[in-house]
Amino acid sequence: MNTRIRIDFVSDVSCPWCAVGLQTLEAALVLLGDKVKAEVHFQPFELNPKMPAEGQEISAHLMEKYGLTRDQYEQNTEAMRERGERVGFTFGVGKRSRIYNTFDAHRLLHWAGLEGRQQTLKHELFKTYFTDGEDPSSHDVLVGVAERVGLNGTRAREILLSDEFGSEVRELERYYLDQGINAVPSVIFNERQLIRGAQPLDVFVEALNHIADDQ
Repeated sequence: MNTRIRIDFVSDVSCPWCAVGLQTLEAALVLLGDKVKAEVHFQPFELNPKMPAEGQEISAHLMEKYGLTRDQYEQNTEAMRERGERVGFTFGVGKRSRIYNTFDAHRLLHWAGLEGRQQTLKHELFKTYFTDGEDPSSHDVLVGVAERVGLNGTRAREILLSDEFGSEVRELERYYLDQGINAVPSVIFNERQLIRGAQPLDVFVEALNHIADDQ
């Protein structure tokens, strides 16, 4: 059996649990083997749409946004690092110091979807920010990421220097907000079943098995 499943992965480049969630979802798909054939689409969501170009120091931002103490922030950071390690994703210790605006990264991801490189670009963006600590709002960084996954760097820079795909990204962001998506990752199966958050492997496996058996 080879059940086709559409998966919309709503996420932000600056969301660490989105990186963990993607690794876990993909591990679940590997476990199911030929039982399902997934078509994954990455949909835009900005955790900090009003973030200025210079970004904000990460610990100050998260402590302010979520009301965390310094100890709670450090505990959460370590828990995230350990969870990433368990699913094969590396959070670079001490690499990431600021949170940035991610709108341009979402515009590149939209273009990459048209070019058949969206999933590869998504992985590289996560690595660039969370593992290597680079700035995902920098045009030079984004062009380099695009080139590393086989996209045309000149075309990537043209897009970044224009407003191309901006209206498409904003329309998709509004659509998912209107559907009640207010936190990420949010994983939608066949446009009707939703799993919120970076759930454990067995949650994704159970959901995929259930959908495949129903179809």
